[in-house]
Amino acid sequence: MAKVYRVYVEKRKENAVEADSIKHDLMTRLGLTDVSNLTVVNRYDLQGITEEVLEEGIPTILSEPMVDEVYREEYVIPEGAVSFAIEYLPGQYDARADACEQCFQLLTGEKGVKVKCAKLIVIEGISSDELPAIKHYLINPVDSREASLEKPADLNDAVVEIKKVPVIEGFIGFTDEEVKALLEKMSLAMNFDDLKVTQNYFRDVEKRDPTETEIRVLDTYWSDHCRHTTFSTELKEVDIDIASGAFKEILEKDVEKYKASRHLIYGVDTKRPLTLMDLATISMKELRKRGYLDDMEVSEEINACSVRLKVHTTDGDEDWLLMFKNETHNHPTEIEPFGGAATCLGGAIRDPLSGRAYVYQSMRITGAGDPRQKLEDTLPGKLPQRKICEEAAHGFSSYGNQIGLTTGFVHEVYDQGYVAKRMELGAVVAAAPEEQVKRLIPENGQIVLLIGGRTGRDGIGGATGSSKKHELKTTETAGAEVQKGNPVEERKIQRLFRNKEFSKKIVRCNDFGAGGVSVAVGELAPGLDINLDAVLKKYEGLNGTELAISESQERMAIVINECDKDFCIQAAHDENLEVVQVATVTDKNRLTMKYMGDTIVDISRDFLDEAGAKRYQDIHVELPDFDKAPFNPEAKENFTETTKEVLSRLSTASQKGLVERFDSSIGNGTVLSPFGGKTYRTETEGMAALIPVLGKETTTCSLMSYGYSPLISEWSPYHGAINAVVESVAKIIAMGGTWHTIRFSFQEFFEKLLNDPKRWGKPFSALLGAYRVQEELLLPSIGGKDSMSGSFEDLDVPPTLVSFAITGGDVHKVITPELKEAGHVLVEFMLPKDEFHVFDFEALRKEFDAVEALIQSGKAYSAYTVKDGGLVEAVYKMAFGNEIGVAFDDALTLNDLVEKNFGHIIVEVDNAEVVAGYENVRIIASTNEEKAVSYKGEKVTLDDAYEINCAPLESVYPTTAKAPTTEVRTGDCSERGKMFASKKYDEVNVVIPVFPGTNCEFDSKRAFEKAGAKVQLVLIRNKTEEDIKKSVDELEEAIHNAQIMMLPGGFSAGDEPEGSGKFIATVLRNPRLKAAIDDLLDNREGLMIGICNGFQALVKLGLLPHGHIKDMSKDDPTLTFNTIGRHLSQMVTTRVSSVKSPWLANVELGDEHIIPISHGEGRFVAPKEVLDQLIDNGQVAFQYVDPNGNVTMESPYNPNGSMYGIEGIVSEDGRVLGKMGHSERQGENRDLNIYGEMDQKLFEAGVKYFKGE
Repeated sequence: MAKVYRVYVEKRKENAVEADSIKHDLMTRLGLTDVSNLTVVNRYDLQGITEEVLEEGIPTILSEPMVDEVYREEYVIPEGAVSFAIEYLPGQYDARADACEQCFQLLTGEKGVKVKCAKLIVIEGISSDELPAIKHYLINPVDSREASLEKPADLNDAVVEIKKVPVIEGFIGFTDEEVKALLEKMSLAMNFDDLKVTQNYFRDVEKRDPTETEIRVLDTYWSDHCRHTTFSTELKEVDIDIASGAFKEILEKDVEKYKASRHLIYGVDTKRPLTLMDLATISMKELRKRGYLDDMEVSEEINACSVRLKVHTTDGDEDWLLMFKNETHNHPTEIEPFGGAATCLGGAIRDPLSGRAYVYQSMRITGAGDPRQKLEDTLPGKLPQRKICEEAAHGFSSYGNQIGLTTGFVHEVYDQGYVAKRMELGAVVAAAPEEQVKRLIPENGQIVLLIGGRTGRDGIGGATGSSKKHELKTTETAGAEVQKGNPVEERKIQRLFRNKEFSKKIVRCNDFGAGGVSVAVGELAPGLDINLDAVLKKYEGLNGTELAISESQERMAIVINECDKDFCIQAAHDENLEVVQVATVTDKNRLTMKYMGDTIVDISRDFLDEAGAKRYQDIHVELPDFDKAPFNPEAKENFTETTKEVLSRLSTASQKGLVERFDSSIGNGTVLSPFGGKTYRTETEGMAALIPVLGKETTTCSLMSYGYSPLISEWSPYHGAINAVVESVAKIIAMGGTWHTIRFSFQEFFEKLLNDPKRWGKPFSALLGAYRVQEELLLPSIGGKDSMSGSFEDLDVPPTLVSFAITGGDVHKVITPELKEAGHVLVEFMLPKDEFHVFDFEALRKEFDAVEALIQSGKAYSAYTVKDGGLVEAVYKMAFGNEIGVAFDDALTLNDLVEKNFGHIIVEVDNAEVVAGYENVRIIASTNEEKAVSYKGEKVTLDDAYEINCAPLESVYPTTAKAPTTEVRTGDCSERGKMFASKKYDEVNVVIPVFPGTNCEFDSKRAFEKAGAKVQLVLIRNKTEEDIKKSVDELEEAIHNAQIMMLPGGFSAGDEPEGSGKFIATVLRNPRLKAAIDDLLDNREGLMIGICNGFQALVKLGLLPHGHIKDMSKDDPTLTFNTIGRHLSQMVTTRVSSVKSPWLANVELGDEHIIPISHGEGRFVAPKEVLDQLIDNGQVAFQYVDPNGNVTMESPYNPNGSMYGIEGIVSEDGRVLGKMGHSERQGENRDLNIYGEMDQKLFEAGVKYFKGE
């Protein structure tokens, strides 16, 4: 038996960011103020390697000599300290162990290395009595457990006997009591009537008892999650009971209009049932029939909402499909916040991705209780709101940041109703050239390939779990229901589907989400034979049922012609993806699954599609209490107090510390940065991004916004829905979009409706309101998602209908929300309402047309919509960005300033004459140079107001961290080194290796091509020993053929094991690759550049600052975790502190640039003498500076706590450059709300070095 080695790795005190964070939590949240010291030790158990390989791997893979202490076999616990270890539950995906195994396999060139990880927590200053509370706080039983402190004898998985799938003997003869007992025993999501229908089917049609798998598959297929059971329940038309009152007549008119729409679509004598789903989709059908929806792509294959878009490029106009999709993961995020939120985004991405579209931007809207709530106030059976909020933000951002997806807009909605169940909602935008998307009908004899991740127990029961009411026991028993995300794997699928020739081979595609193989493969065609033995497994021991319904992520099922099989398999292998044939399309109209020689599923498609027993429901609609309408609150006694009250609300508070966790610049297509103006303090209305064309430029962009207010929806779901839709449209207009081309996708999230007519009245009212506004605006919702289980014990979520609005646009028409200049006038375009607070839609359409025309004609400088905080919130937020002062008009009352007029639009114009003659417009303010907002003699400075606005959430989502020191030195090297290579090249070749986890290769390639270079991407594949060998061969040859090597940004191997760039460094330490790099630098005057993850790798190889690959010592520099303890995505200003490099040929000493950063480990650290030597040598290329241009340690200007404010360095001869900031993320038509020079012309300088010009 191979020996098991144990290694402990501990961060040195000055670098122990995680330990400091946990200590702070225990002291502040658990009140354990006696904690004197806390240490986090990463524990690795390794098997399948030699002592020599382990010795080589300890300083390069498991640890970094610069920041870590290492202990072999034993870790001595200090006297009096208490300790325990935490590990993932068996079957949970452990990214750290996976990355560690991959790195050691690269080192040895062989598979078979096994690694198990745990985290040892050592605490001093507390008693063992306090340990249970600490364990309870730190260990989430859904995905983790306390680990043994003993070293195992081996790491081999126990041999599990796989039992055959049992038949449920006697089922077709069960009494009703026995049927009910089975329902309880199997914990099914279906109800008694569904199971009775199933019993009848097997008794009368199949004439046999079902297998356990068949019952589980039906339960999954018919779950609310998969088949929208609640939305498909038949509503009794005559029983839509509306409470008495004056407003009843309005609702009845809407109901009659809805019925008229049904008659138009289905015919006057229609027998089609009236359902929530029908009410949600009827406007789309009617508007399409009336010719208002010619741009929608119509197909049997439904992956995401899809509309046609004409894209203007430098190569001419092209026909594209613009796709969008929203997805919730409420239940999983409630019980396991990180994994639930991560796979929320992963699932949202896979829908349009399965439609062959490249997903390029996401929006995250969440619902939570007050995250500042005290820990002791947490309900039994619940995680603390703060923990859910923080870990969910980490999960969603971690997935998006790793896969390389821009998150363009983030907002958390606070309402105590979301304590019942969190809302974790992601929306994504994707696009593809129309020519590469084929929507065909699968035919007999075609085959199904499964591409991507392997199958484990994660996510089993996810579809049914999310369809159940959340109860006290759920948190402790539902671990398997949470899917585990692997964004590195999904990034590979994105690259594969971007291959036009591959995409054209796809007949039909489905992603793996709810229901696993049974649904993802099972939905592809009416007749399918599925071979579960072919499904690749993460580990042995899965039975047939588990393989059929596991929701393991990052998998795609595609139908192709058998003649295309070899091509498709090779294309997948080229992207480092595993692929197997799992099914064949048949003409039998049956779903069959075979496993271990048995047929374990054999069900008629017709029965599957019946979706269980028919359901019927009465409805009662309550009327809102108009005396309690929430639109007109009372202001405080004066302007100063009103400002404080409005800006300190949770609903208006700045969420900058949350938003900056999400990469908003990757992909280099961001049109609006989340925070703009010279101070980066004005938040945007929504998100805008360029269509992701490759190898050319475009001016065509997408714009997306959302609308929703829980305050209005709780008062009246009908008004809440109308306001949500109008708000989302107003935001698009305020961003410069064309409102007549908007399409919607709605997210419904309601309490468990049970059989209560009043509860059913809430989603009915909301959908009726949404129907009304769609009809009035002639704009349809063409997609959506419903989640109908928002209840916990006696708590319910607020009635939630979120409206997502999207449209295509031209980047030249987009305007930004920050005020531009003193001496301008602010005008408010108002939307009149009737006595029942319903919009006058005729006036509304005119107002929207007027604002749009004003913006499109260039007469508007900025625009912003009114939200919960009224004019006060809107005007301050417009003013923050460029520090423009505002004086409110004296004609306004204080109450005017706080009215919740959602949908009103404030526009900055030259003067009042610009809007002379407009209806429903008023002058509200003028701009000045005072850096304050004033009203009738009272004045509040913008700095004071901003501080008030940031304070509420600063303790939950901090925006700054304490600087570890104030000591800085400013680089001042004006000497230029050798500026041209001795040999000139007409064509400069650049090689960019693409590692698992790299996500900036497309941006980097574009930057070099724009500079005139020829770029070769080399994909590093490591699924087999042969893959590793071939990848080394290809990269070695490419380096020999190149003059420049670039290491791009990303998260190689997910920045694991605990440290960035280690995977890249491990690959490049291969003797042949090291020799090729030595030859490039030493013999051919070559250049290297590394950005972000690439910089981290250059430092961990020794290429920076030394100029050659070397063994690392504790005195070498490194890049470690940001002092704020989280990922940071923001704009920074850097100063050129040396020009001693050919890379810096196009900049001058002292030049300043605005650069986007996005990293979790960007803190440059080294001993003081090393830092001084770098400055003295002229090797410090770039340093972070404050608004006055001074090198600084102060956060947020120095975002990560880098010593001496160092952002980038060069080797001694200047030919190797590394930097954290993404200099490749800039160009025309991007970041319109960012002020200052962003282009350092690094790539042009690198090419010029070899071309000699």
